[in-house]
Amino acid sequence: MAGAYDDRDGVIWMDGQLVPWRDAKVHVLTHALHYASSVFEGERCYNGKIFKGVEHSERLLRSGELLDMAIPYTVEEIEKAKYAMLEANGWSDAYVRVVAFRGAGEDMGVSSSRNPVRMAVSGWEWGAYYGDAKTKGAKLDIAKWKRPSPETIPTAAKAAGLYMICTMSKHAAEAKGCSDAMFFDYRGYVAEATGANVFFVKDGEVHTPDPDCILNGITRQTVIGMLRERQVVVHERHIQPEELEGFQQCWLTGTAAEVTPVGQIGDYNFEVGSLTRDIADAYEKMVRA
Repeated sequence: MAGAYDDRDGVIWMDGQLVPWRDAKVHVLTHALHYASSVFEGERCYNGKIFKGVEHSERLLRSGELLDMAIPYTVEEIEKAKYAMLEANGWSDAYVRVVAFRGAGEDMGVSSSRNPVRMAVSGWEWGAYYGDAKTKGAKLDIAKWKRPSPETIPTAAKAAGLYMICTMSKHAAEAKGCSDAMFFDYRGYVAEATGANVFFVKDGEVHTPDPDCILNGITRQTVIGMLRERQVVVHERHIQPEELEGFQQCWLTGTAAEVTPVGQIGDYNFEVGSLTRDIADAYEKMVRA
């Protein structure tokens, strides 16, 4: 599938029914467009099965609750909607995007309690998120923005508003010839990339940031489980910027990123080593099993 995302053949599930792709529209006074009252999930379907689909649906509902936005669907209904969309489009391998948002209604200010909460499920066929980085290692910039404190915004939610600095940081990174950018958090610790969690290897042990102010990604949790099953020591902790120089390998995890090796972050270089390749290959086999 190619072309602009609003001008394609296919169908999208929207508010309980399948509609032609080009008819899946909202009004310009939709509350989410003005105030970011929106949560979403990105998922991948492999060989006809959405990987960790139920966990994604559960997180969507939790994200809505964190934004004081009760989503009017159950996990079972969300799952049914995803597979209905995939079947209608004839896809067995695809990226799936579920978004829930406050629509247009009686309120058009910061308050929106009288506006309906709507939901849409779409998808598209998508290859490697970082292109050839899966073999060569992605190159990352270091973002000028920092991930915020959980006292300022619900950082445990996969909410649209949290991605504003991600868009800006990725644009800045791409302008420098990088694939992505890595954030520090509000305290100065290593945090994450714009849409993926980060892992480092030193002397055979793995280090990854404590997700106390970033999203504890479903792929992140899956990979930690895989490492521990292999008796690899995993340290979930605060990582200081100066530690980057001592790490030997690095990779990113996320639904879109899957497991992507990193070759460079700013001035720091990493090898695409055996542990990185082993985990990437094992993850690829697991999701397609």
